[in-house]
Amino acid sequence: MMRSISILCCFLWIISSCKFSDEKVNKAADKDNVAATDSIHPEWIMQSNVYEVNIRQYTKEGTFRAMAQHFERLKDMGVQILWLMPVTPISKIDRKGTLGSYYAVADYTSINPEFGNMEDFKWFVKEAHRFGFKVVTDWVANHTGADHPWVTKHPEFYNLDSTGKPKYVYDWSDTRDLNFENRAMRDSMIEYMKFWIRETNIDGYRCDIAGEVPDDFWAECIPQLRKMKTIFMLAEGDKGSLHTAGFNASYPWDMFQTMKKVASGSTNAKAIDSVLYRQDTSFPAGAIRLYFTSNHDENSWNKSDFGTFPGASHAPFAVLTQTMRASLPLIYSGQEEPVLRAISFFEKDSMGFGKYERANFYNKLLILRRRNPALSVDAAFEKVSTNNDNALYAYIRYKGDNKVMVLLNLTGQEQKVVIDHPKVNGDVKNLFTDASQRINGEITFPLEAWGYRVFEYTK
Repeated sequence: MMRSISILCCFLWIISSCKFSDEKVNKAADKDNVAATDSIHPEWIMQSNVYEVNIRQYTKEGTFRAMAQHFERLKDMGVQILWLMPVTPISKIDRKGTLGSYYAVADYTSINPEFGNMEDFKWFVKEAHRFGFKVVTDWVANHTGADHPWVTKHPEFYNLDSTGKPKYVYDWSDTRDLNFENRAMRDSMIEYMKFWIRETNIDGYRCDIAGEVPDDFWAECIPQLRKMKTIFMLAEGDKGSLHTAGFNASYPWDMFQTMKKVASGSTNAKAIDSVLYRQDTSFPAGAIRLYFTSNHDENSWNKSDFGTFPGASHAPFAVLTQTMRASLPLIYSGQEEPVLRAISFFEKDSMGFGKYERANFYNKLLILRRRNPALSVDAAFEKVSTNNDNALYAYIRYKGDNKVMVLLNLTGQEQKVVIDHPKVNGDVKNLFTDASQRINGEITFPLEAWGYRVFEYTK
């Protein structure tokens, strides 16, 4: 959703100067390490990943069937969950640009004709399942488009302005804000969400600005959806109560903003500990967070992946998103290419594929995550002290006999690395070079600017 006014700021709780000792970080992490994988978490998300699909811009045709031609490539890369931006029709009244925003929904139970028809979408989901993918679609519960039938038939479903007309908030002039105090509207919304699970067999929802919708709506809605099918629910929001209300995963906006600050040099790597501490003290145990370096908002509006963040620092922060504790990593359409420009939001602007310069990089990370339980959502996490924790961030993930160590240089200068920690000892293989070595005692080596190492322990 377009965010020229950042509603996200209210969620940010980062005090970059705060310092927490490794002992506190690891003690807080213990709660996460022992968290049960509650039955609401589908087993298939525990070592999984999400790939966000922008159907309009993914191909020249901009259709479901054209995008499906990439299934084999994405499967080979290691993608497991496909998240599709809204597939519903777009309102024409107050439309922005020529094609409008996906998030100005004109009809909750139809398909955007740009992409195809309902049969095309059902085919798409079935074909995706045949390739082994799960399919999650975007759901916009907070508002509708300006010409949704409810605007004229049920104005009481909306929050009204001083003249009695449905209003919009921020600069979202192509939308109208829904009133969740209206019982009939809530019931209708739940039935529409059931419709897509029943009729198309999707595997869950990514819920747009879920934090702006009352928690009690989600607490009512999500259990009803789960009675139909084991689904995955992802909230665009950064508060612990969304998990209590039934979501599996949420957006760690504070971590994303902190990564940007670390990349710019305005804070150092220790600030990451503050984010983890905040999660451990304000989120339920086992809460899954969707880690990312880009998504449709950040690409289109904030120059992610080609501006100041991540830019040259893409690789170590991408590694962090793929290996951090309680994480479900996200890759946005085109990051594997990479598409290093802002993709238009309201006009046709095909991404263009063919180079796949980062595909091997992502493949190694995605396959490792799928193969090694040490990177499971519920695997343990322990930070490892280095000689320079302001510049370097190191940690171990482990579950049973499986162990992975990650070392990141989060600066634009080469760093000398010194680590002496008993838990890092063992026989390891470098994920990206396949080189094997034995760690026994202190290890010392230079790490290039924005460098990274991922060591998988061999049994």
